[in-house]
Amino acid sequence: MWVTYSKNHRGIDHGSIFQEDDRKPVKSDQLDYDWHENEDEDPTPSEMAFTRPLKDVVPRLELLGFNLERVRREYDAVAANWLEDKQSRQDDDDEPVPDLMSFAEFLAFATAHPIENLDDTFLSGSDDASEEKMQGRFAGMPLARLPNYRSYDNNAYSERSFFGGLVRILDPYSILRLLAEAKGNEDAPVVWQYGPLVEGGYAAAREFVPHARRTETFLIATEGSSDVHILKHALALLRPGIADFFRFIDVSESHPFSGTGNLVKFAEGLAKIDVQNQVVFVFDNDAEGLDAHQRLSTLTLPANMRRIMLPELDAFRAFPAEGPEGLHSSDINRRAAAIECYLDLEVGGHPPAKVLWTNYKKGLGIYQGALEFKESYVKEFLKQTPETLRDGSYDVRKIEAVLDLLIAECTAMAVDRWDPAEVELREIY
Repeated sequence: MWVTYSKNHRGIDHGSIFQEDDRKPVKSDQLDYDWHENEDEDPTPSEMAFTRPLKDVVPRLELLGFNLERVRREYDAVAANWLEDKQSRQDDDDEPVPDLMSFAEFLAFATAHPIENLDDTFLSGSDDASEEKMQGRFAGMPLARLPNYRSYDNNAYSERSFFGGLVRILDPYSILRLLAEAKGNEDAPVVWQYGPLVEGGYAAAREFVPHARRTETFLIATEGSSDVHILKHALALLRPGIADFFRFIDVSESHPFSGTGNLVKFAEGLAKIDVQNQVVFVFDNDAEGLDAHQRLSTLTLPANMRRIMLPELDAFRAFPAEGPEGLHSSDINRRAAAIECYLDLEVGGHPPAKVLWTNYKKGLGIYQGALEFKESYVKEFLKQTPETLRDGSYDVRKIEAVLDLLIAECTAMAVDRWDPAEVELREIY
């Protein structure tokens, strides 16, 4: 089932939803395999495509701004536009204005029928019997409740293609995100086949490039160099399918904006010069990070910038901490949970992990703390590989919570930057 296509040119650039490992030959109904066999021609160049299971496309779609909330907003805009148009022509149309499906109803309809379960047998004929057979299980359904549905405007040739026409009222990526909610669609391959275009001379192979485009990536600005190394390694290990969406400040020699104070100044500077990059400023879950986060909260950041603190975790609510009064169990959230605390603190052969209380933050009325042997924990984490993680001996639950928060914030930023007016533009063009 197609969601979008182009003929005799590249069309929409879909490289952002794929990675280089997704490039491979895929059998195509556009090719005459009998001809290739008779001519002893290898069909592989014409079969070249990007293909990725739908469930693995979803995280990339979300970072492009296509989460379910965005899909809902888009559906509501499409429905409102259709109703407005229908009502404006009511005097010329005898048909009553239908009660359109809510988004919840549309979602249930679109996900009740996994693509592979729909008959794709080619059918011809324009009589009522042929039309009903082509509509298959959808014959007799109240289809007029779907926005933009026109019973007379149907180019379907099978049950599956008929269904495609019913749901193809949104952005192609919104359709993919919607269909992914069906369990039966999770492993369905999403294919961008470019081989026929290239071999036919309509496009050049260099036009088909995977990975997130620079304008779609997120610059992650952190307090220090260790934060950069940890987050980059964590993404590569635990979220390799979306790691190319994230960029970091170059700390190969030194961090140009190290420390919370400098990071706040950096954020203020970027906001004032109106940079267009998508930026997330990440502060530690400690007293210094809390102070800096609160200072930055007084500044109105543009829509392409966000600030976050590392997440508060239950694991930190009773954590060994040592100060002038000895060793006690303390809640180190917002006081001493720098990013190193989110690593596995059972490795390295050290005594049980603890934080040491250091300076007092008078403005907040709390002490700042630091994890003992934190450099060693970083070194142990940076040694980890996908192979070493498979046996489960290294605990990644806390650092995964960091990645979940970061990805959720980036997704929210991408969604919030979407303009509902794009729906009208798409309908016009």
